[in-house]
Amino acid sequence: MPPRSALRVGVDASRATVTQRTGTERYAYELITALIKLNTRAGGGASPPRQLRLYFRDPPAPGLFPGAEHRLIRSPRLWTHAGLSLELLRARPDVLFVPAHVLPLLHPVPSVVTVHDLGYHYFPDAHPARQRRYLEWSTRFSARGANHLLADSQATRADLVALYGVAPEKVTVVYPGRDESLAPTDPAPVRARYHLPDDYLLHVGTLQPRKNLLRLMEAVAALREQGQNVNLVLAGRAGWLSEPILARAREMAGVVRVLDYVPDADLAGLYAGARVFAFPSLYEGFGFPVLEALACETPVVCANTSSLPELAGEAALLVDPTDVAALAQALHRAITDTALRATLIARGREQVQRFSWERAARETMRVLEETARKGGK
Repeated sequence: MPPRSALRVGVDASRATVTQRTGTERYAYELITALIKLNTRAGGGASPPRQLRLYFRDPPAPGLFPGAEHRLIRSPRLWTHAGLSLELLRARPDVLFVPAHVLPLLHPVPSVVTVHDLGYHYFPDAHPARQRRYLEWSTRFSARGANHLLADSQATRADLVALYGVAPEKVTVVYPGRDESLAPTDPAPVRARYHLPDDYLLHVGTLQPRKNLLRLMEAVAALREQGQNVNLVLAGRAGWLSEPILARAREMAGVVRVLDYVPDADLAGLYAGARVFAFPSLYEGFGFPVLEALACETPVVCANTSSLPELAGEAALLVDPTDVAALAQALHRAITDTALRATLIARGREQVQRFSWERAARETMRVLEETARKGGK
């Protein structure tokens, strides 16, 4: 047992055991891993000492998250609001961290919740009605009930203040990290595995309206009409309301390829083989694929909306995502302008250094320690 003076940090790890991780699940997995590494390096000299207690809905894989206490909560229904609530009442940590979910209904300890984005406010039709109502309720409940909030970007922090009236001092921006194993690599094996053309534009992300893929395909069609021999590869699972996207991709068969979910092991080769990474999303709380493309030294064209200007800095061409002609022009420049490509690649190397899970863990732990120290104040 840890000494009584140890800081006990409870963490909702229910989203970290998903095998095929997208944005929020990846955030939970990577940040928990980094918090454990931070704690392990600190060892007995941590000030104050810390004990990490992870709460799971499903049994974690053997060897997952060593160095932390595991609590499996068997609650087939209402896992968060019944199971986790009761566990917190039974054995109270000093502070609760919810990295990718909602604050439990009963939360008798100081709490910190990460709010990733409020995209459902801007694009309500991008979610099933029931999911949209739950997102609205759960985000508002967490924003009001948590002692402190983390936001992935200044854009999300501004949304919390403007839309929910959250006090600015209650929200700390902690940028997520990136997969530091991703680096330029030989794309030939991945190109052969997926039967990809030599020259292609790439998009990685769930196929859904918010990703603005219909306009991206129109921009590619416009480039081809101008004599540019370009192809488009869409890597990602089909999401809500994806059928119009898939239908348009079928109409452009031979130009547009849909790969479905691509395992992490193939991502570096997929990015490295692309002439340009295109990410014209209408709204993003944080866009991991932009950092992944920059790390693989692939020029990036992305939207000038929400968090993306913060994320890309000067390392990408930013464009109005609703302007198909402007998007096509930016893609053309990124494909054909050799000097511009070299500049974007060099800037990308510098830009990605701003993002690491180690830094995110340090900044998150400071917030958790401060929140525990203040208690219910």
